[in-house]
Amino acid sequence: MNRFSKMNLNDLQFDPVRMIGHEWMLITAGDESQCNTMTASWGGTGYLWNKPVVFIFVRPQRFTFKFTEEQPIFTCSFFDKAHRKALQYCGAHSGRDMDKIKAAGLTLMQTPEGAFTFEQADIFLVCKKLYYQDLSADGVVDASVLQHYPENDFHRMYVGEIISASARIKK
Repeated sequence: MNRFSKMNLNDLQFDPVRMIGHEWMLITAGDESQCNTMTASWGGTGYLWNKPVVFIFVRPQRFTFKFTEEQPIFTCSFFDKAHRKALQYCGAHSGRDMDKIKAAGLTLMQTPEGAFTFEQADIFLVCKKLYYQDLSADGVVDASVLQHYPENDFHRMYVGEIISASARIKK
C-alpha cells in the first residue's frame, strides 16, 4: 500500500463516462481464501442516501457474482493504458477454472479495509454494499436496451458506498 495515497473523496476528480465506459475497470470481490475480478464497462458514480456511491452491474453467471454476493465490500480499480491487455484478458476469461489474475499479469493486493485490488492500478475505490436490485424486462422503458439481454440474463445492480479512494503515488 505504500505505493498508494488515500484521497479525500471530496478531492476525487473522476470522469466515470470515460473511465468506466471507455477505459474500463476491474470489479474485485472475495476474501483471503479466494477472490475474483471481472472487467466492467457498465457502471457509474454519484451521490445517494447522503453518501458517495458507485453503481456496478454483474450478471449472475459471472464467477465474480458469487464473491460480490458473499462479501460486504468490493473494489473498483482503474488502470492506465499500459494495462489494457490485462483488462481485456480479465474480460474474456473466467477465474472459475484458472488463476486469471496471474495469467493477466496482475498482482493482487489487500487494502487496509480487507478488500482486494491490484498493485498495477492507478486508482481504486473500496466500496461497501448498500443495496442490490435485479434488473428485469418489467422495468425497461426503452426496448432497445433489451438487445443486451437476448438470453434474458439480466444483471444484478449493486449500489456501494465509496468508503475509501486511493491513487498511485506518481514519482
